[in-house]
Amino acid sequence: MRTILNLNSEWFFGKAIAEIPATIPAEWEAINLPHSWNAIDGQDGGNDYFRGTCIYAKEMIKADLPQADRYYIEIKGANSSADLYLNGKKLATHHGGYSTWRVDLTESLEEKNLLAIAVDNAANETVYPQMADFTFYGGLYRDVNLICVTESHFDLDYYGGPGLKVTPVIEGADAKVEIEAYLTNMKENQGLRFSILDAEGALVTEGVTDEKKAVLLLNNVHLWNGKKDPYLYTAKVELLDDGEVLDAVCARFGCRTFEIDPERGFILNGEEYPLRGVSRHQDRWGVGNALLPEHHEEDIELICEMGATTIRLAHYQHDQYFYDLCDEKGLVIWAEIPYISKHMPTGRENTISQMKELIIQNYNHPSIVVWGLSNEIGIGGSDDDLLENHHILNDMCHEMDPTRKTTIAAVSMCKMDDPYLQIPDVVSYNHYFGWYGGDTDMNGPWFDKFHAMHPNIPIGCSEYGCEALNWHTSDPVQGDYTEEYQAYYHEELIKQLFSRKYMWATHVWNMFDFGADARNEGGENGQNHKGLITFDRKYKKDSFYAYKAWLSDEPFVHLCGKRYIDRVEDVTKVTVYSNLPEVELFANGESLGKIAAEDHFFYFDVPNAGETKLVAVAGDCKDESVIRKVETFNEEYRLKEEGAILNWFDIEEKPGRLSLNSKMGDVISTFRGKLLFMKLIGKMMGGKKKGEKKKVAGFEMTPEMMSMMNGFTVLRLFTLMGGMMDVKFTKEQLLEINAKLNKIKEPKKK
Repeated sequence: MRTILNLNSEWFFGKAIAEIPATIPAEWEAINLPHSWNAIDGQDGGNDYFRGTCIYAKEMIKADLPQADRYYIEIKGANSSADLYLNGKKLATHHGGYSTWRVDLTESLEEKNLLAIAVDNAANETVYPQMADFTFYGGLYRDVNLICVTESHFDLDYYGGPGLKVTPVIEGADAKVEIEAYLTNMKENQGLRFSILDAEGALVTEGVTDEKKAVLLLNNVHLWNGKKDPYLYTAKVELLDDGEVLDAVCARFGCRTFEIDPERGFILNGEEYPLRGVSRHQDRWGVGNALLPEHHEEDIELICEMGATTIRLAHYQHDQYFYDLCDEKGLVIWAEIPYISKHMPTGRENTISQMKELIIQNYNHPSIVVWGLSNEIGIGGSDDDLLENHHILNDMCHEMDPTRKTTIAAVSMCKMDDPYLQIPDVVSYNHYFGWYGGDTDMNGPWFDKFHAMHPNIPIGCSEYGCEALNWHTSDPVQGDYTEEYQAYYHEELIKQLFSRKYMWATHVWNMFDFGADARNEGGENGQNHKGLITFDRKYKKDSFYAYKAWLSDEPFVHLCGKRYIDRVEDVTKVTVYSNLPEVELFANGESLGKIAAEDHFFYFDVPNAGETKLVAVAGDCKDESVIRKVETFNEEYRLKEEGAILNWFDIEEKPGRLSLNSKMGDVISTFRGKLLFMKLIGKMMGGKKKGEKKKVAGFEMTPEMMSMMNGFTVLRLFTLMGGMMDVKFTKEQLLEINAKLNKIKEPKKK
């Protein structure tokens, strides 16, 4: 029988090492797996985290291993390329940092062995991802196992797969379950026993055959029905030799049907089942991507607490344990490869191999309904090579798995008639109107326009969000990074997106703050702060509760603004979220009245004098907070950019005149403002050859791009564009631009 040994303990780590040593150097660090060398420097900003080759080494004594015919090492995650050596001999190379791969060690094993894995996350032009808004943590960051098997065994060589493939087909009240086994060195006298167990582990049905495929019948099948009833069966296949079990594999599976309809959205087991949820990255503060099981468990519990029905597991293959948890909890999953942001003509083979690994390793998970081909890959427009790459991936997905759909995540700048939108089965868009330009009220109408243009293409929103840290204000505005603006933004987006039945799925970007070492904004560098929960999972931002109010059935009430205590106004606005129909608010024991709200958002005007204890009551639920009257604004609540050349509140503004804090749309709507803008952009773009399309930071200046840019403030746009184009403005230059803008009258409001 197969034996699996976990090899996570007693490794040695050498950083920035180019050659495999004959023995482990004394100065190398003793570590246990999982491990990432970018757990700190990949989250502290500066875009200077170490990217290169590091070596993990471990000594093994063959006599300590179980008796077996063959020994396979199983690496569940080594980012992003790795070479495996045994006793100085290179046995394998793997490209792709998010999937499982295995290597047969048997022929190279000696009595004493030095296992070494050289892991490399350096930049290159062949392995995805290479350009994206997250840290590419290097490391041996998931489990490493030794699988010990007989000569005849279930396959361990084919793209890291589990050795069996389970395909249920629902027929009325029953299900026919096709189980296909993959074997290595199966002998003529050997046979297979196929069986299905129920959720309690009791045998339901079985059959013995010498064929590698069997179809078993489940009468009165118990459906996997999302969060309502995520029922799981187990398929088991045993390799028999004269009645003796030589090897066995098993996989849990669920029986369900689904459709994605361009008018009705997602349909599970014949019933409409709105997919409203979040995206998730796999890293944590101080840990990087080297997560433990308890980290995955906490993440899934938080997502379920919010009431989500779906997760987009971005932007790569996640840990098998997390997919297992999604199956158990009934969450509907979008799984994808890291074909992201920058199309590399030299990276096609890597997209193919990563997609094969994603499908083969995850085929049996009932939670997965779509395979994601790419994310924002058409950000600079699509060309023939990009389109061909997508056609290859799309056709391959359908050939390997005709039971699921394909999708892409396009970005706002992608034209609605771009040909690559016609390739997958369904489409979603990443939109940040109300944050990266534009206004919040642009989101819903944009989807209506797309839906009218493409009535037969199911459309969803794969990313939307805005950043919030521990900054606060009573007058939130776009770009201020306050918790209050983030709450307002999500209130607006919830009402717009959730009311459009035709949208097949919506995914907030992101459930948790995550590492993005290149980022330098919001006052805490090295992170993307769009999460509904902080990077360390310790604090649920107010916007988390806005979603809980809409999605969760667990009665609750939440008082917003708990971190915003000191307030200058005499009457302050206090927001309460609840999934109950009515909320009453008390200030120092005195009722301020009851409010009913169908949208789950309750707004109270609260007198602000001295210190006030607030208590919100909804049904049997209660929540408390405190506010305090102060004469001057507490500067601890105001955003201070770390290393910023100029903060928005340091800019001189003149009544009725433009400034760096004006929106770009207002600036270019004036004749003098447009001239000033075009002159500045011209300098940043450099020379443009005749016939070339206008581009900024490599992006074609389409109407969609201009519409997005119009919502940025001048300061924010120039800061972001400067970063993308490596053009740095000095404080003096920015103040000079501001002085010129101060001379131009604001446009009249229509």
